[in-house]
Amino acid sequence: MFDSTRFLLFLTAAVLLAIAPGPGMLYVLARCLAGGKREGVLSALGTFLGGMVHVFAAALGVSVVLAKSALAFSTVKYVGAAYLCFLGVRMILDARREQSSVEDLVPQDHSLAVKPARNPLWQGVATEVLNPKTALFFLSFIPQFVNRGGGHVFLQFITLGTISVVMNTTADLIVIALAGPLGERIRSSATFRRRQRTVTGAIMIGLGTYLATSESR
Repeated sequence: MFDSTRFLLFLTAAVLLAIAPGPGMLYVLARCLAGGKREGVLSALGTFLGGMVHVFAAALGVSVVLAKSALAFSTVKYVGAAYLCFLGVRMILDARREQSSVEDLVPQDHSLAVKPARNPLWQGVATEVLNPKTALFFLSFIPQFVNRGGGHVFLQFITLGTISVVMNTTADLIVIALAGPLGERIRSSATFRRRQRTVTGAIMIGLGTYLATSESR
């Protein structure tokens, strides 16, 4: 069902994106530091459920188009590849910015991240579901690795999306478990964040370029 080469590329990209400190990971870390590990875990599970909402929503819409239209498949491919390159460039540019605290790293729509929540699970769900950047990411990232010729496009989309969300949540849970030393390093070491985001950004640019120039399936 999957093309082996693209599936390996997908796993590589998904792992790199999961371990790179980003808004989602820092949001969960901030909740953990503010309200304890239980609150951090509930927040991580909430973002997992929110991420799966985006996966199913994207699969329902995109899979139908990809399965029936070769032109639409090519369009999604090139637009998505361009978006991956854009993400890579933005990561590199962001890595150059000096950031001194978790509060600075959490997006404005996560402004409640450092305050204890009555229900961190549902706040995590809402935070992720209402984040348009998450929807845009899945709409551009996942279709790049769908093997149109292999059939079962919807199932492929759901499988890849689920793997991606699970990896992100696993990384979040590891950060929660190591919230003391690892959390302090992520928050306080600008060099650590800068190097990780620069490397990830460069790989994303390379991945987007490869996908744009490789043969459509």
